[in-house]
Amino acid sequence: MNDEMFGFEDLMLCKKIRLFKKGICKIAKDFPRAEAFRLSDQMIRSVRSINALIAEGYGRFTYPDQIHFCVQARGSLYETVSHLNDAYDEDYISDQLLSEKKKDAKEIEKMINGYLGFLRKKRDAEK
Repeated sequence: MNDEMFGFEDLMLCKKIRLFKKGICKIAKDFPRAEAFRLSDQMIRSVRSINALIAEGYGRFTYPDQIHFCVQARGSLYETVSHLNDAYDEDYISDQLLSEKKKDAKEIEKMINGYLGFLRKKRDAEK
C-alpha cells in the first residue's frame, strides 16, 4: 500500500463496489427530471453508502464494529436493488439492464458475505 491510499481501498470488494456504483449512478442520472429528488437521489445515496459503510467499519479497528458496518453495507446493497426494481417497474430501465445489475449485486453480496465470514473468524479467534 502506498502512502496515498487507505487500506480499505485495496480490498477487491471495495473495487468491485466502486464499479457497481459508477454504473448505478449513470443509470440514475438518466431518469426523468421529475425523479431527480426521488428515485434518482435515493438510488445514488444507497449505492454510495455501500462502500462508505465498509470504509467506516474498516477504520474502526475492532472486528465487532467492522462486522456491524459490513452488515449495514449489505443492507444498502439490498436497498439499491429495491430501487432498481422500482426503476424497472416505472419503465426507466430494461429487463436486461435490471438482470445485469442484479447479477453484479449478487456478486457483491457474495463478496460481502465472504468478508463477513473472514471478520467473524478473526473476531472469534480473539476470544
